[in-house]
Amino acid sequence: MSETASAVDWPPNFEHRSPQERSRNRNFDVTLARAFDDLEAELERVGVDDFRYSFDAEARKTDSRPYARANPDDPSFVLRWTMDGKQYAVGCDAYSRLRDNVRTVGLYVREKRKMESRPVATGESEFANARLPPGDDEAESVVVAEPAPDPHEVLGVTEDAEEAVVKAAARRLKADRHPDSGGSTEEFQRVVKAEEALLDG
Repeated sequence: MSETASAVDWPPNFEHRSPQERSRNRNFDVTLARAFDDLEAELERVGVDDFRYSFDAEARKTDSRPYARANPDDPSFVLRWTMDGKQYAVGCDAYSRLRDNVRTVGLYVREKRKMESRPVATGESEFANARLPPGDDEAESVVVAEPAPDPHEVLGVTEDAEEAVVKAAARRLKADRHPDSGGSTEEFQRVVKAEEALLDG
């Protein structure tokens, strides 16, 4: 892992949320350490060559993570990595706590990894939208990971829910959120994706 900068290396020409635009997230029931553990596990599964973090907090020398009680004024988080000779970056500044922005980036990487493993032929990698252009322009092309709800939260089940419980919750929500029942396609698809994520995990 490369050395971490002492402040957020947010792209200068990319819109950065103001503190008033950030929201508090009460959906993620993980510690900051667990958010980093899960993110690094996903990066290992993806097979990245190297990665580095950028955040506005003091980094530990042992692993380049922030200290557990880090609560920076700017909670934004940027992840940059290389894979197969190409550079990638994603960032999140949607939430008022660093932990929640790290968790969101981790969930983004996990969802992209799972999509990449599906036996469906597409024009390019699921990570293509996070690829940075070569040269000096690379800092201007960070993909901002939009907050994605955890699949367990979408279905209203615990993290250790059994397959039958997941299927029952998904069946009930799909019936309720189906467009023919007054729901929306977006809500219905969110339930479908959450069910797939939990059953594939």
